[in-house]
Amino acid sequence: MTTQRTSGRRKQAMAAAAVVAALLTTAACGGGNSGDSKNGAAGFDAANNKVAQASAAKKGGTLKFGAAQDADSWDTTRGYYGFMWDFARYYSRQLVTDKTEPGKAGAQLTPDLATGLAKVSDGGKTYTYTLRDGVSWEDGKPITSKDVKYGIERVWAQDVLSGGPTYLKDVLDPDGKYQGPYKDTSADHLGLKAIDTPDDKTVVFHLPKANSDFEEMLSLVSASPVRQDMDTKSKYGLHPFSSGPYKFQSYNPGKDLTLVRNTNWKQASDPIRKAYPDQISIKFFSNANDLDQRLIAGDYDLDLNQTGMSPQGRTTALKEHKGNLDNPVSGYIRYAVFPQTVKPFDNIHCRNAVIYGADHVSLQTARGGPVAGGDIGTNMLPPSVAGGEGQKYDPFGLAGANKNGNVAKAKEELKACGQPNGFSTTIAVRNNKPVEVATAESLQASLKKIGVNAQIDQFDGSQTTGIIGSPANVQKKGYGIIIMGWGPDFPSVQGFGLPLWDSKYILPSGNNNYAMIKDTAIDGLFDQYVNSLDDSKKTEIATQINHKVMEGGYYLPFVFERFINWRSDRLSNVYTSDAYSGMYDFVNLGLKSTK
Repeated sequence: MTTQRTSGRRKQAMAAAAVVAALLTTAACGGGNSGDSKNGAAGFDAANNKVAQASAAKKGGTLKFGAAQDADSWDTTRGYYGFMWDFARYYSRQLVTDKTEPGKAGAQLTPDLATGLAKVSDGGKTYTYTLRDGVSWEDGKPITSKDVKYGIERVWAQDVLSGGPTYLKDVLDPDGKYQGPYKDTSADHLGLKAIDTPDDKTVVFHLPKANSDFEEMLSLVSASPVRQDMDTKSKYGLHPFSSGPYKFQSYNPGKDLTLVRNTNWKQASDPIRKAYPDQISIKFFSNANDLDQRLIAGDYDLDLNQTGMSPQGRTTALKEHKGNLDNPVSGYIRYAVFPQTVKPFDNIHCRNAVIYGADHVSLQTARGGPVAGGDIGTNMLPPSVAGGEGQKYDPFGLAGANKNGNVAKAKEELKACGQPNGFSTTIAVRNNKPVEVATAESLQASLKKIGVNAQIDQFDGSQTTGIIGSPANVQKKGYGIIIMGWGPDFPSVQGFGLPLWDSKYILPSGNNNYAMIKDTAIDGLFDQYVNSLDDSKKTEIATQINHKVMEGGYYLPFVFERFINWRSDRLSNVYTSDAYSGMYDFVNLGLKSTK
């Protein structure tokens, strides 16, 4: 998941934020007064991997979200922002979903529309589910197995419904034989052979090859049911048809969104959702500082985007309202990546020179420091993913001996790559991400000390897919260093690293394997991973993949990211979840008072 479009559960759209070093001391010390009991606040970090105000939830009231950015799409097939996946559980259900529990437990799967987790047979290639009794659409009609199949088939309609994850398409139809429901010539438009619906309550998936994370893929909102007669195709995101406890009342893109109760939803059919508020509203702001001021003033309950407060709001909140804040690890890694198609980054020693030459403390400071930015990143697998080792694995000494950069070591590497006097290159960075621009400037300054002259090209951040997602354009522009971030679509090395590191995922457009990694050892380890049904073996393989990636010198990790997130005094049953990369789990938030 990248941040803006991005990859998955975990892709989040960063609210614009300029980073100022002067406020870091405030952030680090938290401004002294904890503010833990002020105005009924639960306390600093009270909802970080644990439940705050658990018993205070009441039925009723309006839960108020503010946001600096709208979703990429509210269509369950097309949405790829992490906050969209989190919010979509209000109006969409899946066969299985993530547990409504804090921390690591939240990333475990549990039945939703289905009566249980899959019955797996045929060596991990057949998955069978039975739908619960009483599950219904917003008009009261039953949700059927055919609705589930049709909703999944929409993933194949990439010419009309692009933007969302395509794992299900890649796993169920690796040869791309099915053309999607809009080009389906069968009478019922349910011609995908990999899914059987023998009756209205039974769904059977037939995988050509086993994939140990298949059920994780079914928990993504892209596997939500869609009813054929309510499918408005490219316009569906303007008013999705609800299978959950809330339905769309009104939506004005970029302005506001209001959900109201779906009176045909039955609590008895839904073990996941408590549906505390009567209404859920989102107000979209054009300025992140305005949003933070309104959060602090109590006008809104939380930030939909869940990417941390802006520097100005953060400083005020840490000084005066620390008890309303949580400081979760986000599950994202922020980094620079070196495309091997751009010289001299086809040479590992030139890549290593940049890694050693960078000042990692300065990069951390540019990201917001230890509290608002995160711990110095030492490798490329998030600690929340099985096989991740955090700072224990630090092959370049980025958090240790070389944390301020190692000029001598960098110059050794420059000599080894045939560039003893350094070289010139271009850093590509999104123009709508001030924190990324600040990071690029930090990197530029430290590379000057080793003779690498880097100019910064700020490209249109809303056009990421066609600019840095096009390997031909990257080569043409000479982008030797690209600033990006990524989080897992689901908490495994496949859900995080497959789009980044497997050679099969190098695409002419929408590419995320920016380093252009074509390593048969890495590809082979991914093949082993998806075929393994042994959890301990999968963890071991994940660690090996991460080590191979770091040994290749393809990436300069900046931080294992942290956020400072706001929760209002009114919120109850609030907690962060690893399922959503340290965001608050929205689906069962309640209000202490419904006035």
